[in-house]
Amino acid sequence: MRLANVGGRATILANGGGIDVQRSSNGWFSSSPQALYEKWDAFRVFANTLNPAMATPIDEATLRSPVPAPRQVFAIGLNYRAHAEESGMEIPRIPATFTKFPASLAGPFDPVERPGNTMDWEVELVAIIGNRADRASAADAWGHIAGLAVGQDFSERTVQRAAGAQFSLGKSFRGFGPIGPCLVTPDEFTDPGNLELGCRVNGEVMQHSRTNDLIFSIPALIEQLSAVLPLLPGDVIFTGTPAGVGAARKPPRFLQVGDVVESWIEGIGTIRNNVIAPAG
Repeated sequence: MRLANVGGRATILANGGGIDVQRSSNGWFSSSPQALYEKWDAFRVFANTLNPAMATPIDEATLRSPVPAPRQVFAIGLNYRAHAEESGMEIPRIPATFTKFPASLAGPFDPVERPGNTMDWEVELVAIIGNRADRASAADAWGHIAGLAVGQDFSERTVQRAAGAQFSLGKSFRGFGPIGPCLVTPDEFTDPGNLELGCRVNGEVMQHSRTNDLIFSIPALIEQLSAVLPLLPGDVIFTGTPAGVGAARKPPRFLQVGDVVESWIEGIGTIRNNVIAPAG
């Protein structure tokens, strides 16, 4: 199943179009994409009863984040071996976890303000929780995942590295967490743990890897994070970025106003964000 947020309404993608969840369920399920995660198992059963022929055309420009208001947003640093190496850092023994504050999340095609001179790109596979995970085992982890999406962990490196390298503010400027273009359930993939992903800036490939280079896989992250605190329905996990970020280049390269950042993941799709000048 592919679940999208079309103009603020939960929509199942099918046949090149979409099926509105609230209308097709006669109001049994909410139009809010975020509300569906609280009833995820029941929603999956309902979704499987729908006829793809019910789909009507949708406009890509109306797509928003499939998880617009999570309670918790986790992000993992240095989670690809090649990225740790290009950063000159040791391979971590436990996930290097920080947060992107929920108000920084954005839609898959939203413009993103450039708040400073060291704005960087980081394509990431995003995992979205469907069933509460509390002290979950890695063996059971996929049963807690609603689906996967493309994410872009934009970073303002100067702010990120200031004040004792507390990452969260430098990762949480307005629009710094676009997610989309839709959520894809794990059963849609031959192997959800081994997906190609990449990032282009103005058409030039900057990052290209596979998620089997993750140091901590999605099941390992679910186990380790849920050992500390419960993961709640609709929570988001940015799983880390591969090598090729701007800060690690020689010389460093950062985003400029007018740049177009495209991030893609095999079997999910592409998100596209234009870099714009800050308001005011």
